[in-house]
Amino acid sequence: MTERQKDRPWLMRTYAGHSTAEASNELYRRNLAKGQTGLSVAFDLPTQTGYDPDHILARGEVGRVGVPVSHVGDMRRLFQDIPLDQMNTSMTINATAMWLLALYQVVAEEQGVDITQLQGTTQNDIVKEYLSRGTHVFPPVPSLRLTTDMITYTVAHIPKWNPINICSYHLQEAGATPVQEIAYAMSTAVAVLDAVRDSGQVPEEKFGDVVARISFFVNAGVRFVEEMCKMRAFGRIWDRITRERYGITDPKQRRFRYGVQVNSLGLTEAQPENNVQRIVLEMLAVTLSKDARARAVQLPAWNEALGLPRPWDQQWSLRIQQVLALESDLLEYEDIFEGSHVIEAKVESLVEESLAEMDRIEQMGGAMAAVESGYLKSQLVSSHAERRARIESGEEKIVGVNAYESTEPNPLTADLDTAIMTVDPAVENRVVNALKHWRDTRYQPPFNHPRPCKALEKLKEVAAGTGNLMEATLECARAGVTTGEWSGALREVFGEFRAPTGVSSAPVTVTAEAGTPLALVRDKVAKTAADLGTGKLRFLVGKPGLDGHSNGAEQIAVRARDAGFEVVYQGIRLTPEEIVAAALAEDVHAVGLSILSGSHAQLVPDVLVRLRDAGAPDIPVIAGGIIPNSDAEDLKAAGVAAVFTPKDFGITEIIGRIVDEIRKANKLDPLEVPA
Repeated sequence: MTERQKDRPWLMRTYAGHSTAEASNELYRRNLAKGQTGLSVAFDLPTQTGYDPDHILARGEVGRVGVPVSHVGDMRRLFQDIPLDQMNTSMTINATAMWLLALYQVVAEEQGVDITQLQGTTQNDIVKEYLSRGTHVFPPVPSLRLTTDMITYTVAHIPKWNPINICSYHLQEAGATPVQEIAYAMSTAVAVLDAVRDSGQVPEEKFGDVVARISFFVNAGVRFVEEMCKMRAFGRIWDRITRERYGITDPKQRRFRYGVQVNSLGLTEAQPENNVQRIVLEMLAVTLSKDARARAVQLPAWNEALGLPRPWDQQWSLRIQQVLALESDLLEYEDIFEGSHVIEAKVESLVEESLAEMDRIEQMGGAMAAVESGYLKSQLVSSHAERRARIESGEEKIVGVNAYESTEPNPLTADLDTAIMTVDPAVENRVVNALKHWRDTRYQPPFNHPRPCKALEKLKEVAAGTGNLMEATLECARAGVTTGEWSGALREVFGEFRAPTGVSSAPVTVTAEAGTPLALVRDKVAKTAADLGTGKLRFLVGKPGLDGHSNGAEQIAVRARDAGFEVVYQGIRLTPEEIVAAALAEDVHAVGLSILSGSHAQLVPDVLVRLRDAGAPDIPVIAGGIIPNSDAEDLKAAGVAAVFTPKDFGITEIIGRIVDEIRKANKLDPLEVPA
């Protein structure tokens, strides 16, 4: 090999944050000492959805899937002793992105940092929240305005910052094919760039600077040849759009810049040790090809399907990256796929199909219109249902799940309760009490914040007009305003948004010919309805709390509908009180609760108590989600009829089990029909 200089490796991150700002700060400093080269901040669900920790919807969610940041004091503690001018910080935040960036900027100013030197990324992609992740707050139009205002502000004042990370990651998690992932992400980018251009806030000659700061956050699945081709297709389409639609002539400004978290959807609870090789294969998809190599990579941990990874698990994922970058010869070569006719044909096919789908979306009026009409969501629900059907039929093989299921005892999970990290339930009370103390003392020394009322009134005034919201948001941050107060003020002006669920329009994806599993379950549903003297069995699928991962709930709802149930599904973000009220109003025969954020221990028993208090103790309650064994036993002891976790991949079988629980609750004899 000719001697040549090795390429610099990508930024290496681990996605982290939990419990409190202090605990997360300690974790960040430890990870940086281990060789991590960038920070990737996970915020808890109340922070992501604009609620303070003491809000009713925040119950059970505080500090669970990320760090709670309620005000500038929390942000100070989160980055204490971490020099922000030397950091590249990625913040996974969308609806409240402007608020978190404002807090970050204020803390940097307090550190004496020149904000023009700040480097990092705010995710800030609201479209995928409506489609897949569910942490949206405001309707599409004002949400796009917040994104636009933030982009124009950063280009002028924090020029090294990536103000948006167009995020196709969660689209794949929600079932997107490679074509859908490319087309929906690119259509989102077009909607954002059109909005920035049309806002008149950026002079035409500076528009190239806007394009140059647009970054992407993608998903890499285990089909790594297809995934690598997807990244090359992404790059080609982006180059074409920026050149032809926006007239960007500088090739550097047209470069497709992306970071990646490899796929968590494909990680299995069964034989979780297999997840290590899955993660490695997925990483290769975004590192092997020099011409389509990620700028930053973060890997999930092998045990993410079981619960919250421990620091050791995150270290293992970091070491996987370091071995590839430092021990292999990957970085010594030019693009190793250049000239491959196989790769070229696949890339061309992806480009052609993605552009055709983008044209369809453009005909509908663009990405925002396709969100509001429900088109994008229903397409994703359909794709996901088709994938689930392939897995259930065995057409799509998953080792340890529907192929090679026998296994030796696993030493990594011998004690399941110590194989993951748990968040102390007392954390929530501590955070709530600290927030109360902040509200009571924010005007006093040593910080002497001005009263927040004026800053919030100014924010509402700007929101009601057409001015840029970033300066008013910065004033709120400096005044000690809380996350809930900032979002609450904007909710007053903008209103809230409940996204289409995509369930009613999803097609039937599993055959129900005589003798098939679905036909047998349909028979059970019909017989049970007849035995109960009702036209149809009614099943409520509920998403309590702030967990917006609705894919599982949607798939259960669609399959229950196909099995003959009348399904009540009102979407995400409901209180236990609202779920019980809906169950009583619709006179349902069973309630299914889906939670992936870890708040099941508090929210599920709350629903049980409320049903009992309302005089409906016999309605069986089913729980599903990432629920550790010990928690599942506690839920059953509290009265939950059945608990399903990711290892229960047979959805038709789950529906059959729900029918069994309805029969048991109504003292009907078991049916001799296999589910």
